[in-house]
Amino acid sequence: MALPKFDPAELNIAYEKPGFGGGPGTPVYSYPVTPKEGMRSAMARKPLWQITHSEQQMFLPSVNPDNIARALCVEAKRHTYTTDPVADMFGVEWEYVPKVGGSMVRPGQPLIEDMNDWRDLVKFPDIEQWDWEGSAKLNEQFLKTDAYICCWILNGWYERLISFMEFEGAAMALIDEDQQDAVKEFFSELSDFYIKMIGKYLDTFPQIDGFCIHDDWGSQRETFFAPDVAAEMIVPYMRRVNDYIHSRGRFSDFHSCGMALKQIPNMIDAGWDAWSGQPMNDTQKIYELYGDKILIGVIPDKLDPKMSDDELRASAREYAEKFCNPEKPSILNIYSNMGMPRAFRDELYKQSRIRYCGEA
Repeated sequence: MALPKFDPAELNIAYEKPGFGGGPGTPVYSYPVTPKEGMRSAMARKPLWQITHSEQQMFLPSVNPDNIARALCVEAKRHTYTTDPVADMFGVEWEYVPKVGGSMVRPGQPLIEDMNDWRDLVKFPDIEQWDWEGSAKLNEQFLKTDAYICCWILNGWYERLISFMEFEGAAMALIDEDQQDAVKEFFSELSDFYIKMIGKYLDTFPQIDGFCIHDDWGSQRETFFAPDVAAEMIVPYMRRVNDYIHSRGRFSDFHSCGMALKQIPNMIDAGWDAWSGQPMNDTQKIYELYGDKILIGVIPDKLDPKMSDDELRASAREYAEKFCNPEKPSILNIYSNMGMPRAFRDELYKQSRIRYCGEA
């Protein structure tokens, strides 16, 4: 099928999408296809324009207890969150901290101190007991959208281990020869469970286009663990889940905070379709090194607030020339999308359309 070529009429604003967390809104152009189709094309590495993530609709239904415990439900119903402890799907209690707008496990009370004991202490949830039918009914209209529906799973492999053992215990368990086999056994069963849960999501909500799974791997300055540790202890289990997601015709986006340059080969080996690193990462360098193997969310050069519209447009053309390559595509990094000047945004859309598909 021929790609739709750029028509200047596309720059007419169809509507404005509200900003995340009350931030500035994002203009939605008169796209040649739906945002859903545009995002799916980009995730398949055949973009029609430079994706800005405004094409997505987050979906975190309250049917999953993790979303309530983590104080991040996004569905038809609006939620308020208590500061009292709330149990996640494994019974671990999280506490909502209003100042930071998120939840954390209360420190000092780890469920597990030695992973060799995990089978005695961990009970996998029975997802058949969750009210899937009620959730499908609640979200029927919410999921009737032309946006790409991205279902988030908030606790990945290492993050789940942290919730059981606290950070220090989880980090030690990954490298302690006496615990490593037990960690692998748990991660293997966790992957089996996630595959089952993702299958239930897709059977209940076939509108889902892809999943964004969280597993933070780094701090401000460095990765939490050596790449060879991740390659042995985490990557094989992630790969099984991503292979299943792909077998169901959906896409997988990795959300991993912190410095992660050294871990990009592991992300590729784990089968992730895309990753947008936080600003402490040199995403432009990462794109140059690995952009042919994983879709990288690239952060533009810093825009001076005093720049004229002509200068902003020139900067957008330079960005598009570097990073909007049909043979090696990228997406706009989600962390750079908020408050982006309109002149830059308009020119980037235009130039990315032309570079990816040509001009009518």
